[in-house]
Amino acid sequence: MNPSSSVIALDGIRKVFQADEVETHALSDVHLAVHRGEYVSISGPSGCGKTTLLSILGLLDTASAGSYVLNGHDVAKLDAAARARIRNAEIGFIFQAFNLIGDLTVQENVELPLTYRGGIGTAERRARVHEALERVGMAHRMRHYPAQLSGGQQQRVAVARALVGKPAILLADEPTGNLDSRNGEAVMALLDELHKGGATICMVTHDARYAELAQRKIRLFDGRVVDEETFDRLRREDEQRLDALIGSREGLQA
Repeated sequence: MNPSSSVIALDGIRKVFQADEVETHALSDVHLAVHRGEYVSISGPSGCGKTTLLSILGLLDTASAGSYVLNGHDVAKLDAAARARIRNAEIGFIFQAFNLIGDLTVQENVELPLTYRGGIGTAERRARVHEALERVGMAHRMRHYPAQLSGGQQQRVAVARALVGKPAILLADEPTGNLDSRNGEAVMALLDELHKGGATICMVTHDARYAELAQRKIRLFDGRVVDEETFDRLRREDEQRLDALIGSREGLQA
């Protein structure tokens, strides 16, 4: 792995949660590089570590061990304030639940990350907001409030908010999870368009159809990155264990 050529470079990342005397190993020795301009999907069964990995990638949590280089910054051991500064400058988030603020207009929601960053004048902020909304086809709604928009429109605004700071990478957390199939497909088409325009995207999804649309697919299983063949084998073994468990319970109830 060559960290200098990657937007994201993880090396030997582990995450252990401790409750009382019980240790839960959420991630085990994860190595991952995401290069500039790539579109990567991260998928796997529930409980495999997707959310934990995304939290570490987004500097919302820290690893128990291992190194993390984000766009040239060694971020693994930074304090909370330093992580927040780099997160605001380098990462654009797209959340499943949109996370728009209800009493702010579309324009104000998209502008918010720039106000936190500081050092950007009002005229430049407004120009960036208009450009981001134009990219997602929502400039004509900039004076509306989130409640006046459909779910698909709200997610487009959320994408604009992620883009407005010109981040090194977009992290998408189940971006279609709260949408019907039509709006979900429209958002995925938008992500594909952004990727073709040069955006670097890392998307966590449980939907195999959408995972397949990415340029590169990462599979997680029990906190480890596995190849396609290993993933399919482990998934089949998991399904067989579940079928056997259901069968034994049915036998006891009979």
